[in-house]
Amino acid sequence: QAQVVESGGGLAQPGGSLRLSCAVSGLKFSVANMAWYRQAPGKERELVASITNGVRRNYGDSVKGRFTISRDGTKNTIYLQMNSLNTEDTAVYYCKITTPYGTKWGQGTQVTVSS
Repeated sequence: QAQVVESGGGLAQPGGSLRLSCAVSGLKFSVANMAWYRQAPGKERELVASITNGVRRNYGDSVKGRFTISRDGTKNTIYLQMNSLNTEDTAVYYCKITTPYGTKWGQGTQVTVSS
């Protein structure tokens, strides 16, 4: 059974960094498109970053230059390195995996940026 599990969330100070991980199992990682989304209270879920066809990276305007998405095929894991965090980055972060056979979301990990 496919599983997508996020980790690495927590509390960070403004200007700080966090790295989120998304462990994938039961899916063909090599053909998957993968993405990080986030949803803040009272707001719609938005795309943060994505990797398509294994190489093409795309970022939301609000995180360009601060966040980096990467993947490790040997560990079936996707990462989101988040630097220069600010309070507007506070949200639940979700990992989404899409293959030719379907889409799977993780349960999300909370990121709170506060002094």
